[in-house]
Amino acid sequence: MTSPVPASRIPEAVHRRRWAILGVLMLSLLIVVLDNSILNVAVKTIATPAPTGLGATQSEIEWAINAYTLVFAGLLFTAGLVGDRIGRKKVLLGGILVFGIGSALAAESGSPGQLIAYRAVMAIGAAFVMPATLAVLMNVFEREEQPKAIGIWAGGVGLAIAIGPITGGALLDHFWWGSVFLVNVPIVIIALVLMAWLVPDSRDPRPGRLDPIGVVLSVVGLTLLVYGIIEGGELADFTDTKVLATIIAGLAVLAAFVVFEKRSDHPSLDVTYFRNKVFSAAMSAIALVFFALMGVTFFGVFYTQSVRGYSPLESGLLMLPLAAAQLIFAPRARLVVDRFGNKVTTTAGLVVIAATLAAFAGFEADTPIWLLEVVFFLMGAGMAHIMTPTSVVIMQALPREKAGSASALSNTFRQVGGALGLAVLGSVLASSYRNGIEDKLGLLPPGLRDTAGESIEATLGVAEKLGPRGEALVTPAHDAFLHAMHVTALCGTGVALIGAVVTALFLPGKPPAARQDSAEAELVAVGD
Repeated sequence: MTSPVPASRIPEAVHRRRWAILGVLMLSLLIVVLDNSILNVAVKTIATPAPTGLGATQSEIEWAINAYTLVFAGLLFTAGLVGDRIGRKKVLLGGILVFGIGSALAAESGSPGQLIAYRAVMAIGAAFVMPATLAVLMNVFEREEQPKAIGIWAGGVGLAIAIGPITGGALLDHFWWGSVFLVNVPIVIIALVLMAWLVPDSRDPRPGRLDPIGVVLSVVGLTLLVYGIIEGGELADFTDTKVLATIIAGLAVLAAFVVFEKRSDHPSLDVTYFRNKVFSAAMSAIALVFFALMGVTFFGVFYTQSVRGYSPLESGLLMLPLAAAQLIFAPRARLVVDRFGNKVTTTAGLVVIAATLAAFAGFEADTPIWLLEVVFFLMGAGMAHIMTPTSVVIMQALPREKAGSASALSNTFRQVGGALGLAVLGSVLASSYRNGIEDKLGLLPPGLRDTAGESIEATLGVAEKLGPRGEALVTPAHDAFLHAMHVTALCGTGVALIGAVVTALFLPGKPPAARQDSAEAELVAVGD
């Protein structure tokens, strides 16, 4: 008996232009990821005193990054639901427009506080772009083509990682620091025109209700938790009463969020999804890998620029192998999954990430730079073999009409993992650095001593102001930073290994033989 054609079959006109639509979606993805990868290379410049930068402290830089990730993560659930309700195309257009406005404002920031605020505006727009891109993708490709499309989509992340640091470095070599945000504006304009022309609208016929209480609880809880962790790192004292109280309050609000969502008849986070061990393991893998990697990208910039003396452009070029590996392996990772299964592919990817993080624990000021390039390439390869299979598992775990929710969940866990990773590993870096440098700052006045102990850039800035008397601080600053980087890298290694254990235990193994036989039959047919 012939099976009936599903009512939700993709219209032929849309099906014909699906690859062009994917290209436009990747352009939208590009501006969101590009911004973060550009900022990674610009953090040292922004930390430099005015007029070159804003004179931001390490904690202010962390907040400039985390203001984006926390607002982004907190709004993703709601953004996915709004897209399901009013249409993904409308949400995409509105989100890109807000992101462009926030970028223009961030470029003109006059203080670290303004930069943090405008980064939050950018995050509001980005939160509505990200889930809509995957939701549209899932609605213009048939199920059998979705893994390939998702692989190409994931490769777009690698492209953004490649373009971001190089573009940012080139801009910083020729223009002021705000140019790294202003560059988003022309991309936004192009994306708006192409989106209006090519992308079809789609929505969930039975959309969920919005959950403003859940959104507020999640954002407040995460902000309190991250604030407490960053403050503990800045003070180099996690037993401080204020630090402990803030962290405990954040955990309590997040616990209230989970309880509220469990009891709500229209939760923004449907906790029942996590009863599926495969789904939960895939989510955990994404969160843990970004937890580990955010710390590396943060201290990696200071290592290449402050310790090794490379310019922003040179530092961006050093990241090229990581991006190249993403571009090479992300579209092909599905073939590895077909051969070895999700479990082996993802677990191996996490083990590779752990090994590359451990390598940073051995880097010194004179380590051959080609070793850093090899480590970045392996890191990109490992990441590609984590993101593609876990994205496919997550997106196919829910019905197509819930694609917005699945995309929001995936991106939320990635952003929350990254925000917590930056907070925790950044705090480890700050605490270790302060402990390593403070006994070398005894001859400085008390006020200047506190400033110089905040970060390597602060110490080098004070040393420069002191002239010849400050030269004695440069080597101790490099030594203290390298020790702090080694400690932080080992912490990240442990987190990646925990992720490998989780995926080895719970992700599915090799695809069934029936599927392999079908694939082989298709190859024979093509050969004939």
